[in-house]
Amino acid sequence: MDVTVRVETVYRPGYPLNLRQTLAPLVRGAGDPTHRWEGAAFWRTVNTDAGAATLHLVQRGGEVHATAWGPGADIVIDGVPELCGSGDDWSDLDLRPHPFLAEVLRNARGLRLLRTRSVFEALVAAIFEQKVTSIEARRGWRAIIGKFGTEPPGPAPQGMRVIPDAKAWRRIPSWEWHRAGVGPQRAETAVRAATVASSLEKTITLGRGGSVVAQKLRSLPGIGVWTAAETTQRSHGDPDSPSVGDFHLPAIVGWALAGAPVDDDGMLELLSPFAGHRQRVMRLIELTGIREPARGPRAPIRDYRAF
Repeated sequence: MDVTVRVETVYRPGYPLNLRQTLAPLVRGAGDPTHRWEGAAFWRTVNTDAGAATLHLVQRGGEVHATAWGPGADIVIDGVPELCGSGDDWSDLDLRPHPFLAEVLRNARGLRLLRTRSVFEALVAAIFEQKVTSIEARRGWRAIIGKFGTEPPGPAPQGMRVIPDAKAWRRIPSWEWHRAGVGPQRAETAVRAATVASSLEKTITLGRGGSVVAQKLRSLPGIGVWTAAETTQRSHGDPDSPSVGDFHLPAIVGWALAGAPVDDDGMLELLSPFAGHRQRVMRLIELTGIREPARGPRAPIRDYRAF
């Protein structure tokens, strides 16, 4: 007999919500074993203090129907409102100097900044993406989670896994990182993060990111400005954490706001009028589909397994 705990709720946000746009930052490629869209249904697996959980979300009009299974079901159900953008306030964002972005926002009123409250999960996923192409990062993520993740509770789609808990991350042998194509620097950083995972989770009590949270994350060797920002955008719902140090974003922001590519300093200058809302502006720019024109060969995809 299946005795898996099942918890259900219906969340009525009371504000415009586009669930797919809001949850987009969570999905690491089409083969992500921890997040998946199946039609209009979103599946998420997560490790909580109470144990593993599988979450299923479907938006029907102004309602989000949520079902969770597993020991951590109550925790993930409690987090559904913030996952759907509750507490994310755009009212002070002044886009009058940029009518183009104002129009984007008018057409994307359902975009919200999510908040997972799962810091280690967001951090370790960002570590996989440090200084490599998205193809490399996603390949390594699938390999490690596929081998060391656990079977999700409930009726999760085939192939989904729950990320290992912190103790399991610390036990992954070095040769398995190598087989997954994850270089030693990223592997060591992930293991270091696992040793302080419980402390990382406590930063949720400090609010929606900000300098204090970023400083605590960056006190861990191997965690820089970019990784801290990529983490707090997802775990804390940080509205003001642009990913400084990204290979592509400065040029994209430059094309969107100035009609020409810029570097990190130029990006920060262009975003400075939006202080307090810079991540919100970044999400709007992403929705425009603006990309840096191709000017040369792409960054090479390295395969550490051949070394």
